[in-house]
Amino acid sequence: MEHNVPSQDIWNKLFYYLDMKITYNNKFPERLKELRLEMGFSRQELATKLNVSVRLLSYWENGQRECNFDALIALSNELNCSIDYLLGKSDF
Repeated sequence: MEHNVPSQDIWNKLFYYLDMKITYNNKFPERLKELRLEMGFSRQELATKLNVSVRLLSYWENGQRECNFDALIALSNELNCSIDYLLGKSDF
């Protein structure tokens, strides 16, 4: 009888990602929304400035999707903050 047991490599990857989810607190969604509101932008206004859909911006704010590097740079410029702050690496 043959058993389908996952390889050790798969287990290592699984535990790595589980550990990352536990230790990594993704602050990007909450900081994005906080900064957008502080700057007085509606979702529509910011989405237009970034040339993205309102739905995509909503996904970012709700943590359902991650933005690409170009969008991250554009967000940093429009919201007048550092990328490190947006990503939660710094508190200023």
